[in-house]
Amino acid sequence: MSDGTQHIGGNQRSGEFLTFTLGDEEYGVEILKVQEIRGYDTVTSIAHAPEFIKGVINLRGLIVPIVDMRIKFSLGNVEYNEFTVVIILNIADRVVGIVVDSVSDVITLDGEQIRPAPQLGAAVDTAYILGLGSLDDRMIILVDIERLMTHPDMALVDQQPLAA
Repeated sequence: MSDGTQHIGGNQRSGEFLTFTLGDEEYGVEILKVQEIRGYDTVTSIAHAPEFIKGVINLRGLIVPIVDMRIKFSLGNVEYNEFTVVIILNIADRVVGIVVDSVSDVITLDGEQIRPAPQLGAAVDTAYILGLGSLDDRMIILVDIERLMTHPDMALVDQQPLAA
């Protein structure tokens, strides 16, 4: 029985991922975390927010923070054009949008197509990478989007104190 979650390592199983591009690379996030996909539209800036938080949008009465993944991943020149897309995610009981260059498709990967993230040393943080997916001649970086978005550095989700 599959619930769509990934177990990378010795206990791998298949999963569905929404793939998208950032610069020259292709990334994937678990499809169960995706609420909807929208074209990029004007956001309302928030004073003193980190540079990668573009601002917020009103999504049917819900105020949604928008994170530009291109800035977060330091991918250089950030351009907003007709292909720029916002992926609306539902993570940790919170709705968050991420800006990406374009959305590719939904893919299914089985355990043999998912490899653990390589250890690249202290200079590169791989803590947010579930693994690397291989599909035909494509290499897809599978992002643990919930872990990334709930990290304290993102300032998107309130840190809950542990219950006594």
